[in-house]
Amino acid sequence: MNKVPDERTQTQALAEAVAAAMFARDTASQSLGMSIDAIAPGYARMSMPVRGDMLNGHQTCHGGFIFSLADSAFAFACNSHNQITVGAGCTIDYLSPGREGDLLSATAVEQTLAGKSGIYDVKVINQDGRTIAMFRGKSHRIGGEVIAA
Repeated sequence: MNKVPDERTQTQALAEAVAAAMFARDTASQSLGMSIDAIAPGYARMSMPVRGDMLNGHQTCHGGFIFSLADSAFAFACNSHNQITVGAGCTIDYLSPGREGDLLSATAVEQTLAGKSGIYDVKVINQDGRTIAMFRGKSHRIGGEVIAA
């Protein structure tokens, strides 16, 4: 007997396929050592090790690298529905410094979708669970699919 996958299984499989295709083309995230740790519709968790070449003059992780991690998680979460989506705006609050050797993790969660717009919250933590930054991104769907579905 053939079992037909339920809708949840299909949307999860699609989110995983979209993430794999996007990451394969995302040389920026790859060059920073990022990895996708989890993906689901409207959700992404990515991590990045803090390297010595990411430190600023205070010997803490430069905010631009923390922002890049949060922004990448945001991008993967908002494209997980297989509709080409870009950032329309964002804010970030830095709460604690990242240090060399830290493993930072950014978890992006879809808060709302309304028409072509969405809002996503991203929390960046270190390996000890300390909150490093909070990011809020606004997305805009521009049409088309990330992959042929």
